[in-house]
Amino acid sequence: MFKKLLFLVFLCTNVLIYGQVGVNTTSPDPSAVLDVFSNEQGVLLPQLTTVQRDAIVSPANGLLIYNTDGNEFEYNFGSPTAPVWQVIANTGASGNIGDSVKYSNTDVTTNINADPAINAPLLGTLNWNDDLTLYSANTTTNQITVNQAGRYRVIVNIPVNTAGTRDRMAPEMRITVNGTATGTYSSTGYIRTNNGHQDASLHITETLELTAGQNIGVTISEAANDSNNAANNVTMRAAGAANIYIEKIR
Repeated sequence: MFKKLLFLVFLCTNVLIYGQVGVNTTSPDPSAVLDVFSNEQGVLLPQLTTVQRDAIVSPANGLLIYNTDGNEFEYNFGSPTAPVWQVIANTGASGNIGDSVKYSNTDVTTNINADPAINAPLLGTLNWNDDLTLYSANTTTNQITVNQAGRYRVIVNIPVNTAGTRDRMAPEMRITVNGTATGTYSSTGYIRTNNGHQDASLHITETLELTAGQNIGVTISEAANDSNNAANNVTMRAAGAANIYIEKIR
């Protein structure tokens, strides 16, 4: 009898380990390994500060927590050895996660191989603005204002072209915050007109922590030491080909 009882306990244990688990239900959904039912209560996930989250050893891809510092759900979409925590819901004041704005150029005549630097004339066509209260634009100064504090991803692409014959030109660009250049440089716009090499491109992807009311622009200038290079015009290659994209990510 005792052996039979042990066998039943062993059998039930294996069902619990390898089968589906239902909490407050005897019929868990067949697609779920865990089915929790209640019409009175919710499920409370582990609540960690950012320091506690970062102390997790080898967090699994997809690991889900609630970050009490940011009042937001986060999951690891990186690897256990290189975790990257992504916000998937936001219950705090920052809101507007995922809202973005994009402009593209209509200007194809302004010399962007400039000395001194100018703000790149990117705000020609509004492609979209998900939230007019979050983003506002000044098409005269070519700056976009973010009206809410948070973390923003900024992507800028500018294909360039010259009809000039001077041997070398190299416009470069940086993102500006309230007129001050910040973050990485893009110096990929090197043009060497020998053999018809008159086209190049500039690209930046940057993430910025911004406060409400700060203005985002893109400064562009000639990078070569010879100021005479600025006499040879470099322009944006085609209407709609250059653009700036800003997205609120936190």
